[in-house]
Amino acid sequence: MPPRAPLLLYACVLSAAACSGGSQAAAPSGPGGMPPADVQALTLAPNPVPRTSEFVATVRSLASTTIQPQVEGLVTRIFVKAGDRVRAGQALVQIDPDKQQASVASLEATRVAREADLAYTSQQLARMRKLLDAGAVSRQELEQAETAHRTAEAQLAAVQSQIRENRVELDYYRVTAPTAGIVGEIPVRQGDRVTPATEITTIDEARGLEAYLQVPIERASDLRLGLPVELLDGNGAVMTTDPVTFIAPRADDQTQSVLIKAQLRNPHPTFRVMQYVRARLVWSQAPALTVPVVAVNRISGQYFVFVAEVDQTTKTTVARQKPIVVGEIVGDAYLVRSGLKAGDRVIVSNVQKLGDGAPVKVG
Repeated sequence: MPPRAPLLLYACVLSAAACSGGSQAAAPSGPGGMPPADVQALTLAPNPVPRTSEFVATVRSLASTTIQPQVEGLVTRIFVKAGDRVRAGQALVQIDPDKQQASVASLEATRVAREADLAYTSQQLARMRKLLDAGAVSRQELEQAETAHRTAEAQLAAVQSQIRENRVELDYYRVTAPTAGIVGEIPVRQGDRVTPATEITTIDEARGLEAYLQVPIERASDLRLGLPVELLDGNGAVMTTDPVTFIAPRADDQTQSVLIKAQLRNPHPTFRVMQYVRARLVWSQAPALTVPVVAVNRISGQYFVFVAEVDQTTKTTVARQKPIVVGEIVGDAYLVRSGLKAGDRVIVSNVQKLGDGAPVKVG
């Protein structure tokens, strides 16, 4: 009897294991023995999608003035620095006026001499008229005195005209601001020689700003007045949106691009003249399908999404993997070129845990 005890104990263990296995087999499960995964799905529908291109825009001012001297000479003093706000008529740069002042002084001396000549000829003319009345001189001598007087008058007038011209030119040796605004970079230094071709500085007003964009000639046929231009900050956020107000009639022969302008009606306070800004030109807002970036997988260069569909055999909801062709990214979604249609339920969560045909429970 004692030898049979281990056999009875072994039989009880097998019986308990069989009971336990039967209890597990009776637990509910989905198709293929997998419980359905909880997912979120997005039903696709056409929405207006902006077709855009990005460029680098230059902010320019309609009230921008380039300052160049009207005379040649050495810079003796600079009264302002870059960034200063100046009023109209305020002195910017002094050019050495000594030579011009000497010229004016010489002409003043000549004027004195011409005035003396005129006074002398006036006296001579008056004397000749009296002598003619007395019969002491001829008519010819009187005419010669009149001619000398007119010549002296003309010479004095010429000198006076030269003095006025030289005084006006003397004023040019002090370069002043033609308008109020903000002084730009000043490339010249004290002691530099400048000419009328030298750019001394610029004066800009932060009003009437425009954004200049160069659009490739290939897209010129798509350009039209009124297209929205969005200026972006460093994070891609839109700072201002304004319509295209100008399209150049000719292309730039160096860059093979077309200049367009957008006048900034409400410029951002941080904008500066000649600043480079990211710009987005919106070509159209046609309806299209988009799919969130988080819903898309890329395998060997091919893009895939999972679509929640009802399996016709089991009548349960499963995930079907579908290849798609995507376009550019718009916000946080891909533009769908092909592979999906309106009404498809694209799974947007737990995508990495799914396989083709896996059961899902759409929440």
